[in-house]
Amino acid sequence: MAGDQKDPKHEIALEARETSGERLFSPSAARNRDPIRNVFLQTMPLEGTILEIGGGTGEHGVHIAASAPGLRWLTGDPDPASQRSIAAWIGASGLPNIEGPHCVDAAAARWGVEDGGPFAGVVSINMIHIAPFDAAEGVFAGAGRLLSTGGKLFLYGPFSRNGEHTSPSNEAFDASLKARDARWGVRDIEHDLLPLAQKNALMLEKLVEMPANNLSVIFRKN
Repeated sequence: MAGDQKDPKHEIALEARETSGERLFSPSAARNRDPIRNVFLQTMPLEGTILEIGGGTGEHGVHIAASAPGLRWLTGDPDPASQRSIAAWIGASGLPNIEGPHCVDAAAARWGVEDGGPFAGVVSINMIHIAPFDAAEGVFAGAGRLLSTGGKLFLYGPFSRNGEHTSPSNEAFDASLKARDARWGVRDIEHDLLPLAQKNALMLEKLVEMPANNLSVIFRKN
């Protein structure tokens, strides 16, 4: 589904996406998939099962799974068009270690994948700023429930620090998000995320600066 729509409740992307059959192609994923993959490989478990939440087009999951054959990657998205794209990307990849799509809604009390856990990692890329805050709350609650001890939560996107934006472009982006939907916005690591981590037995392990004023943020389950 392409970017601007009148009803933000049904908006799932902030960009125009090309299509090939059922596969969706994300310009932002094409730009940032290599840096995200590289940080993932340096910071996350490379064995066990990774649960990706809000998998979008499916490109990130396929890209990382191709470089981490020791992982079982389980990906999905609550949006039907994204689910079809994920299935098509998985099919086109021919990879034996990626499965999906699931239809997990991060804000739900149960995700429906509990029988597959505990998980070595939970991943959410470019999601919590274009969803109501209860999605962020749900990601941390789910990670707290479903990660094995020592398992990790990997977040990627724009974040503020201690109530301050890290760049003028992120401040402008935050304003544009809130203009689309007042429930959206760039989340603050110290004010928003660390309280959720503490509540769910997670500790901040690493912050990695990424291109275009984004961050990779890694939490570990205690």
